[in-house]
Amino acid sequence: MADEPYLAASSTLRHGPALVVLTGPPGCGRSTLLHRIAAAAGGPVHAGGGLAMLATVPALALSRAVRARLPGDDVHLLAEAVRSRVRGGLLVLDDLQHCDPATVAALPHLARTCRVLVALRTPHRLPDDLHDALRAAATAWVPVAPLSAEEAAALARRTAARLDEATLDAVTARAGGNPLAIIALARQAAAGRGPAAHDIDQIAYAIATALADLPRPARTALAALGLLGRPAPAGLLGPGASDLQAAGLVDTEPGGALFPVSAYVAETAAGLLDAGARAEMHQRLAQLTPPAEAARHLAAAGDNAGAYRQALLAADQAGGGERAALLLFACGLDTPVDLRVRLAAADAALIAGRAGDAAAVLAAAGARPTGAAAPLALEVAVLHGEALLQAGQPEQARAAVRGVPDTAAVAVVAARDRVLLLAALDTAPMSALDLAEKVAARHPAPLPGVAAALAAVRAAHRTPGWDTALEEAADPGGDPLITRWSAWLLVEHLAADGRLVDSAAAALRAADAAATVFAYGWHTRFIAAADWALALHGPALPETGPDAAAVPPAGWDGVEGVLRRAANLTDLALPDDARGYATAATALIEADTGLLAAARARLAGAPAHPAVAWVVREAAWLDGQPDRADATGADQESAGLLSGLQAITARWAAHDLGVRENAPIPTGLPGPARRTLTAWAVGQGFPAAADSWQPIVLREQIRCLLAAGLTDTDRDRAVAALLRAEDLADRAGLTVLAGRARRGLRQHRVHRDTRSRRSHGGLTQREQDVLALVAAGEPTRRIAGQLGISTETVDTHIRASMRKLGARTRTEAAALAFAAPPSRLDPSDNSEDGR
Repeated sequence: MADEPYLAASSTLRHGPALVVLTGPPGCGRSTLLHRIAAAAGGPVHAGGGLAMLATVPALALSRAVRARLPGDDVHLLAEAVRSRVRGGLLVLDDLQHCDPATVAALPHLARTCRVLVALRTPHRLPDDLHDALRAAATAWVPVAPLSAEEAAALARRTAARLDEATLDAVTARAGGNPLAIIALARQAAAGRGPAAHDIDQIAYAIATALADLPRPARTALAALGLLGRPAPAGLLGPGASDLQAAGLVDTEPGGALFPVSAYVAETAAGLLDAGARAEMHQRLAQLTPPAEAARHLAAAGDNAGAYRQALLAADQAGGGERAALLLFACGLDTPVDLRVRLAAADAALIAGRAGDAAAVLAAAGARPTGAAAPLALEVAVLHGEALLQAGQPEQARAAVRGVPDTAAVAVVAARDRVLLLAALDTAPMSALDLAEKVAARHPAPLPGVAAALAAVRAAHRTPGWDTALEEAADPGGDPLITRWSAWLLVEHLAADGRLVDSAAAALRAADAAATVFAYGWHTRFIAAADWALALHGPALPETGPDAAAVPPAGWDGVEGVLRRAANLTDLALPDDARGYATAATALIEADTGLLAAARARLAGAPAHPAVAWVVREAAWLDGQPDRADATGADQESAGLLSGLQAITARWAAHDLGVRENAPIPTGLPGPARRTLTAWAVGQGFPAAADSWQPIVLREQIRCLLAAGLTDTDRDRAVAALLRAEDLADRAGLTVLAGRARRGLRQHRVHRDTRSRRSHGGLTQREQDVLALVAAGEPTRRIAGQLGISTETVDTHIRASMRKLGARTRTEAAALAFAAPPSRLDPSDNSEDGR
């Protein structure tokens, strides 16, 4: 069916955020279909695309689409900047095969919240990793098939109405269903020329024949467009521009620049030039274009020395990823390259996050730090080691710097020792501790890079003062790469030790510093880590009387505030670390407060992350599915506090399943986690473990009290622990844990009449709790399990709510309850049975 690609793409884009990729060979009608879909999509359309000659300029394709300068060095910030402009509109990118890597990398992030339509010519030269990520993110991958025989004949008739049937058949047979070839061959036949032989490229033949009819200036202008790979003003193209416009081969952009109706036709026109004419045209274009383009034209013309000079000139005028791309281009030319240029290229690439490219450009220098090596060669060696280290190759990094002598300049020796220390920390942590002592002795006043490496080793081994050392290395006044990396280590190590309040405070400080320089990726990672620490810590509740004060952790603005901020983060384009922490924080709060359906849906699309892995298991346990709590996420690596929480949830799952759990207690746990697991192993000690959790994680304090109530053989102590757990859970809003406490109390035959006075027609608190879970899509069985009441009591609450609200169904009652004014609700009524 001819309209299958159109219908498939249009239908997909109608249903919300999606990424639709139209693929096919040159001339198959991708661009025509792209514009047809965009015209029918409705709403604002932001159209752009890749340009062949400018394929390395970061974010160029997206900048053309949204008509704004965009950050090309941070893919997540780039995606967020585009999302904020596109919103409910449609983002359209043509010629994706010519798009820069930053644009292609941003598309999977944009597909989560935006409608995106792109066209990709095949074959293409996209790197495998970008192609695979694009394919995985695509909601629909739509091949644009050749036209059917009937459609091809119809197009040929529209192009040349006077052709007889025999000629039409010959045209369609040779065109192979390709619209571009059909049009060109039909025009050729109408002009009285015979069809080509069967054994040649019909598209190229048809285009070449059609171009032969153009005046020479027009052919030259079209070839220039093909070599430029971008729109150009008529003045740059020369006198042939007007002929191209008259022939309908070019169109005009809003700014007046001309672009080819078919990029493939322009590229074919350029390909028809002989080698000498093509080189001459590249030389001419180099004189008319800015330095960055001129460098590539000169390289295409074979003038590598001239291209090298122009690339360096352009790099001096550029910044960020564009500067890195230009310097790397210069280093890749077949001409002598100064070592200082290689150093500058590697440094720029590291800043832009291209550690692999930085390592490659220095490896090509051929300098070795042996013998009486020149100082510049030693700088190359240590920067090469740093690049390999950041590229995740510690062994190769160590080898790169091993020959740097102690007699080298102080900065070079410091850079060498930093690489050696961090490589050892990654491959042999115990030897890193010994090496750190030697490095510290060699650098009594260490440079920032060495100080950060020493702090990282101390932190890994938790030597006294490690946190202070990391905090100093994370001072935002230093090198951004070092300070952010040190701050992240500090945040994660503090959280692993159970120092959640300190972790959140450090994360918020680092987030503020990253925000001031628009380091979006780091900013969102730190914000998400802070929210995770705050969500896990929970509110600080007084336990010594109604007038006692409890100091909330820094940044704590209530469960609702943390939930709102973390949930908002998950809607943005985020690095995986940030998305993992934000998703885990949001889902944990939702699960603890009874919104288990929402938590399950959120976790289903979460990235692989240790915090997410534990929350998946914990949510399953809260949902009364201990079999899933015992198995889900077991393959995720975790350490410190998270490792302890994983083990504690496994103990609870084993208890609920009636299975004896004899798994060994993990090492390196914070004290409260170790005490809790020891209590599970020996069957006593839960109250003391609960007290140790009190300043760290409220929900784990409550779980220890629940364990005490379920395992203590003394009924009075068990009931006291359960009552305390119920009180804490109720005050913190931990609905499911409060329900488990009440269920435990019923097992001890504790029945209480906690009914309070009725309001006039108002809902009790328990009725509100039930309707909140109804609104979340939970069935009666799960509502009963979460609230610790029977299914019959749940039904009673629902019927009472329907009667009070005048609702005909439970769903209508839930809707009315949360649209009702406060007078309809009675928060003072905590009746357990609600009758």
